[in-house]
Parts: sequence; structure tokens; C-alpha cells
Amino acid sequence: MTNHQKRLSVPNSWPVERKTETFTVKAGAGPHGEAGVPLLIVLRDVLGYADTRKEARYALDQDSVLINGTPVSDEERPVGMFDILAFAEREEYYRVFPGEGGRLSLTAIDADAAGSKLGKVVEKRHVPGGDVQLTLHDGRTLVVDDTDYDGGDSVVVSNDDSEVVAHFEYEEGALVTAVDGEHAGEVGTVDAIQVTPGSADNIVRVTQDGDAGFETVEDYVVVIDENFTDDDAAAGTDVEDEPDETDVDADESEADDEDDADESDAEDDADESEADDAEDGESEADDAEVSDADESEEEADADADDSEADADADDSEADADDADESEADADDADESEADADDAEASEADADDGGDEQ
Repeated sequence: MTNHQKRLSVPNSWPVERKTETFTVKAGAGPHGEAGVPLLIVLRDVLGYADTRKEARYALDQDSVLINGTPVSDEERPVGMFDILAFAEREEYYRVFPGEGGRLSLTAIDADAAGSKLGKVVEKRHVPGGDVQLTLHDGRTLVVDDTDYDGGDSVVVSNDDSEVVAHFEYEEGALVTAVDGEHAGEVGTVDAIQVTPGSADNIVRVTQDGDAGFETVEDYVVVIDENFTDDDAAAGTDVEDEPDETDVDADESEADDEDDADESDAEDDADESEADDAEDGESEADDAEVSDADESEEEADADADDSEADADADDSEADADDADESEADADDADESEADADDAEASEADADDGGDEQ
């Protein structure tokens, strides 16, 4: 086997981009077999808590990342269906759940739900001493005293002491989810289980609310609890008897949501008031600009009127000067005519004197 893994050939359940790079990390030995996703891909490609493999190694060395309640230091450790991923320092908890197309996705849960894990019984056998050993879908084995477990059933196992805290039987009417195939990630109720003679897989017909449902092979369905789909804190029938804390948490969450909504409304009102003030300021500025423009136009008109008046006054003065000059010319003409008359009179006197002599 090669030590390298190309992105184009990874299983469909791996949540990685195929065409961005050539290679990716290869899953190490561990649970879930080939369906397991390396922890490095979850930290780097899905959650974005690390940019490089070196950063992921450093974080894992701090024992702050837990899978099913156990600290993990190997970045190649496979993570698979229904595993519980916990970040102690961040107080964040996730359950690995099948998404659309069978690709693994992370579902956020609370600390109570992170204390146990769901497993599908894939094998049952008797061991020396009269006990019964159950093998789960991830390769984990449990030794139990009760013989009521059958293949296909689901159990909820505590992460602290590995004890079975809840048991869900695989039967008609059970709530199931498809974990592989065309209907991966869909949830419904078992309507019928068709047993196929021979070596062929049994067929399970699942009904859904408001839908015709679907059919798939028996290996692709897992029995789950109702709280499992609602992302509730309870992960089994034994935990359902204590809903008080959950109700209190829900009430507190609703109160927090209402407070956040009120704060958001107040912030929106403040933003609207600021926007109105800004619009009023802009309107006042526009009015001031318009007023200034009007005053400027009025001053310009007044200046133009003054200029025209000055021009008219200058014209009037020029006309008056011309009139004075005309009168002076007329006086000069009169004086000239008077001088001419005097000259004529002198000549006449001269002529009269000559005649007398």
C-alpha cells in the first residue's frame, strides 16, 4: 500500500475539495475502516481551527481535543459516523452525522449529549463465561450480560465507563436515518422490512412525513432516537426522565434570544435616528447652499442694476456736456452774426460819409 492519498480518489464521505490540491493526508489505522476521515481534515478543512499540519499537531499535544471522551494526539486518527468531537477549552461539542450525499458533517450539541455515543450493533456472539459480546459499526466491542440485543439494534454507550445507557430495537415503526447511498442523511420511520432469500441484502422501506419515503438496503439504515434529530441534550431513553434542566436551559436561551432581539431593535432604531439626523443635516446644508446661491444671485442682480444705473448716469452727463457744447457753439455763431452786422453797419456809414462829401 502507498503512503500517499490523492484527493481525487478519497471516499465520497470525506468533506474535502477534490481539485484544489493534488494530495491530502491519509487516514491512519483506527476505527471506521476506510470510511473514517483523518482528524487533520476536520480541524483544518472543515472547522478551520488550524492552517497547517504543524499547527494541528501542536493543538493535539495540548490534550484539548477529545474524541468520544478520550484525548487524541494523532492527527491521522480516523473520525467516523456518530463520533463525538469535543474541544475542552472552547467548550464546543460536535456529533459526526451523515450529510447530503453521504458526506460527513458536524452537528453542534451540548455537553450533556457529548457524554455518550450512539452505535449500531453489527455482530453478536457468545464469549467464554456465558457473556454476550456486541460489535459496533466502528469496530468497538462491548461485553454485556443481557441477551436481548440483536443485529441492527442501536445502543447508546457512555464515554466515561463504556456502559450501555439506552437501547433502540431495529423493528417496524423505529425511527431510522440512512447513512449511505442515495438517501444518506434522510430520516424516517421503518414501514416494512423485506427479507430477501439468499445472499442478497434485505430491503427496508422508510416512510417520511409529507413524502412518499424511500427504499434502501438494511446495512444503510441506523436506528436513532427522536432527541437525536432535534439535537437535544438527551441521547437515550434513560435520560428523557430528567427534562427540567433542559427546559430551564431552553427558557434561558429564549430569554437571551428575546434580549438579543430587543437590543437589535434598539440598535436599528438608533441607526434609523442617526440616518434621519444625517438626512436632516444634509437637507439643512442643501437649504443653506440654496439660500447662499439665492443671495449671491440677488447681489449679482443688484450689482448689475448699479452698473446699469452708473452707465445711464454717465450717458446723461455725456449728453449734458454735448448740450453745453452745442449751446456754446450757438453763442459763438450769434456773436459771429453780430460782428458781421456791425461790419456791415460800419461799411454803410462809410458809404454815407463819402456821398455827403
